[in-house]
Amino acid sequence: MAAPIPGTSQSTTGRNELDRQAEKIDIFIPHPQSVINASTHLRFSVCSSHEDIMAIYYIETTIPSFYHEVRSEPEMVARRDWTRQWYDAAVISDRIVSSAAVLDELRRGNFHGHEDCIEMLNTMEMLELNESVLEIVEAYLANKLMPADPFGDALHLALATYHRCDFLVTWNCQHLANANKFRQIRRINGMLGLFTPELVTPLELLGEK
Repeated sequence: MAAPIPGTSQSTTGRNELDRQAEKIDIFIPHPQSVINASTHLRFSVCSSHEDIMAIYYIETTIPSFYHEVRSEPEMVARRDWTRQWYDAAVISDRIVSSAAVLDELRRGNFHGHEDCIEMLNTMEMLELNESVLEIVEAYLANKLMPADPFGDALHLALATYHRCDFLVTWNCQHLANANKFRQIRRINGMLGLFTPELVTPLELLGEK
């Protein structure tokens, strides 16, 4: 049997709760006989290949939301413009991916432009949510790295980590894209033997060009 990721719970109750939450976003989660060790998995999905020079960007919910932002406050307009400027260039030259978790968050939203956000996601490559990703989520929650919502920020980070995306792009500067949080994430991922994507905003990516 493969060794579990440090910090994860082997509780059947906890495992079943994650599965019940996963069912809400219409994703089938397999139940293998042994626990998959995500830090040593050998078969990567489509996002894990770095054979070409294209950067791989995982976008969470705030990116399509700000792309279609309609509020007129200066900060909102600025974030919308930065998001569009980065995305419109990156979608041509690089690989932008997302997940069914983002689609589910958008579908549950009730804001102007949310249908445009969903349509935007429908054209993207979707990453697989599997048992190994959920193992990483459990490790993050056990180490209090993210708020105790297994299908929130912890899931987005776990997806970008497991699939070895170069960047996780977000406007969530409280739980993801800030220097203090990145140090914590890098430390925990290092303990688990996992890859760590860069956590950035569209504005930071524009500054690199």
